[in-house]
This record gives sequence, C-alpha cells and structure tokens, in this order.
Amino acid sequence: MPRPAAILFDFDGVLVDSEHLHCETMADAMAGDGPPLDWTYYRDHLMGLDDRGAFAHLLMRAGLPAEPDDIRRRLDRKAELFARHAAAGRVPALPGAVEFVRACAAHAPLGLCSGALRSDIAPILQSLGLTDCFSETVTADDVEHSKPDPASYRLCVQLLATRFPEAGIAPEHCVAIEDTPDGMASARGAGIAVMGVATHLSVDELRRAGATDAVESLAGLDPARLESLLA
Repeated sequence: MPRPAAILFDFDGVLVDSEHLHCETMADAMAGDGPPLDWTYYRDHLMGLDDRGAFAHLLMRAGLPAEPDDIRRRLDRKAELFARHAAAGRVPALPGAVEFVRACAAHAPLGLCSGALRSDIAPILQSLGLTDCFSETVTADDVEHSKPDPASYRLCVQLLATRFPEAGIAPEHCVAIEDTPDGMASARGAGIAVMGVATHLSVDELRRAGATDAVESLAGLDPARLESLLA
C-alpha cells in the first residue's frame, strides 16, 4: 500500500484536550449575552468551527448583530483568557499524541491545519516539544473561511508541496487526522482522506460523518495504519 506523501493533523481534540477550555473561555467572552453556553451546546453546534464563526453564531443566538468589531473584541478577550489558562497547564496532550506525531514525522512531511488561532497553538506546541515536527502550520489567521470550508487544508497542502517539490504531495496522496464532522468536511472537501479520532464522538459517529477510518485514540497507533486510507 502507498505511504502518504504528507500527513496533516488537526490540533484541538486530536493532539490536545482543549475543547472544554475553548467552551469555558468562549462563554466568559460572551459576558452573559444570550442563553448560557454549556458543553452540550458547544459540542453539538460549535466544536470544529473557528472562533470567528462560533462568536458570529452565538451573537445571532443572542439576538445581537454579528458586527466585525464586536466579534474582534470577544476574540481578543477569549484569546487572553485561553492563554492564561493554557500557561497554567490546563491543555494536556491527548494519550499517544506526542509519540504518534514524532513517529509520523519520521515517515512523511507533517502539516498542522487548525481552526484555532495561531496564538492559541504556538505556545502549546512548544511546551509539548512538537514545534519542529510540523513543516507548515495553517490556522484561522491564515484563511478567510476556516473549517468546515476546505480552504485551510488546500492551503496547507499547497505550502507543503512547495516546500517539498520532490515528495509528490497532492491532496489525493495525503491523509488528514480529525475529530469533528466540520474538520472532516474540510479535509474531504479538499480531496483528502481522513482518519477520525474518537475524542468526543464515537468511532461509528466519525465513520458516519465521513471518516475513511477511525480509531479510539492515537495511543499505540502505528503510522503504517494510515497507508490503508490511500488503498
């Protein structure tokens, strides 16, 4: 079976357990505007969206106009709160994630493709010792429309193909690792096969949402498993 030309990782829910903190700090940034934001609502309606889209959704839910200046103000407040809690160690790596990333980096170029802000991601990657594993990183800062739009995955593949012109990197030769339906829709929309990780959804739910394959976690996973996605 063919080896992936490049492997693209989502961040939240694949590498780190940060979604609950995103929910908490997003609720704080809403400052009581609209109905309370709890984990169930976040999981069912917002998980997988970038923060811009999530705040636009929450403002409309609150009956308020989704004005760019208001969204920006709430984004800045959430980023400040998230950074403070992350620095206090509230964003742990998921089981097996660090080891799996390092194993994959020995097999193929890696990209990180996330709907989070770069300011949320960079310090956590550094604390995990994974910064140098990723040749390219695309975040919500880099595209006009983030997940579920395929723009972020298309850009990540393009950047990797430019950096490694002899590697044969094209969407149909890459695999993505995701944990949400929106993330999988983004990767599949870019023509990339997807492995789902059952961090918040079951393996069956991930397969119904479009995952080519799905696993309970990355713990103990051999990078060779990804070859089956391209068979």
